[in-house]
Amino acid sequence: MKNYSQQKTQRSHTQKSRRSQTGKHPRSRRPGLYYKRGRGERSQSLSFNAPEIWHPPTEADHFTFIEYPAGEHYVHPVTKDEVLSRIRELPSEFVADLDVIQFSRMTRKRALFPCYGMQWGNTVYLYPIEASLEEVYRRAPLPQQRIETEMYGGRWEQCGSEWILSWTEEAIRDFYLNNILIHEIGHINDHRNTREEDRERYANWFAIEYGFRASRGRVKIQGVTAP
Repeated sequence: MKNYSQQKTQRSHTQKSRRSQTGKHPRSRRPGLYYKRGRGERSQSLSFNAPEIWHPPTEADHFTFIEYPAGEHYVHPVTKDEVLSRIRELPSEFVADLDVIQFSRMTRKRALFPCYGMQWGNTVYLYPIEASLEEVYRRAPLPQQRIETEMYGGRWEQCGSEWILSWTEEAIRDFYLNNILIHEIGHINDHRNTREEDRERYANWFAIEYGFRASRGRVKIQGVTAP
């Protein structure tokens, strides 16, 4: 485990391994909807309840990076430096309460309830993705879920009874830096809402406003308003 610190005042590997034709990197199959993303503080009632490390809030004037290996057949689609660079583009008040960014390891239980990212307390957890950059699902994605991934370059294809979501290295990096990361930071900044649905609505808006739009020069999106 490696530990890194950066001053909050300054806060403002993608690997090329791909699945070979012989199936060197097997693709996991999503058991339910196409993904589960952490919502608010971690709860045992959520579908995703694989054990995670709790980092208590601190009074330190910096946040910390904690990195674990992605796990066999998985990769972390973004690096510490890429995350730090993206965070520095945010207004400083948005990261004032951020204490830890953890690159988590893929485990057998987490693979059953896949998750790109999660917020728990003042920590943001980022999870690995298949090294093949292909995700296989047993059910068709919901319209909104398909729109969200396609906004960042994900490509869906139906193969028999399964659906495959394919990414390029550039697209999955964009998805993590301008959606997943910003979404979870949005949860940390939501000091008003308590209902799960309201917290998720706020984080979705935050990711669009300060992730997607900000990274694309304030692109207009119909039907997106502040919660």
